[in-house]
Amino acid sequence: MNRPDEAKKLFECGCNCCQAVFCAFLDETNMTKEDALRLSAGFGGGFGRLREVCGAVSGMTMVLSNKFASADPNNKEEKAALYALIQKAAGDFKEENGSIICRELLGLEEKNSSPVPEERTKEYYKKRPCSELVRCAAEITEKYLNAPEK
Repeated sequence: MNRPDEAKKLFECGCNCCQAVFCAFLDETNMTKEDALRLSAGFGGGFGRLREVCGAVSGMTMVLSNKFASADPNNKEEKAALYALIQKAAGDFKEENGSIICRELLGLEEKNSSPVPEERTKEYYKKRPCSELVRCAAEITEKYLNAPEK
């Protein structure tokens, strides 16, 4: 399976950016698709359409956390290692796309925090870079999942 293509396809079939990335890695999460869709639903549009951290970056973070985080919240060494990994992955995304902030990636002047999603039309997909952003986030996620050294 080509996960970057799967993430793009999921986005273009109606998933939000976070759902698209997270669900492209279902085999890594041990979750059902329904549970994964629910868990990642609120992160779309830069966290509930607040246009903050890109949902694709949030999805990437969720996958990497699921794979590499310690179940012990007091394990400072493992927590620091995870945070370093997330910073590297987010840095890769920022280097490739110029930002990890949704409104900046979309070229929006100000935050428009309307909770109502835009209609997914041909015009929507033409003016939004989100399909390629979810593909990029999935590529970066795959790179870190497959890296011999985190």
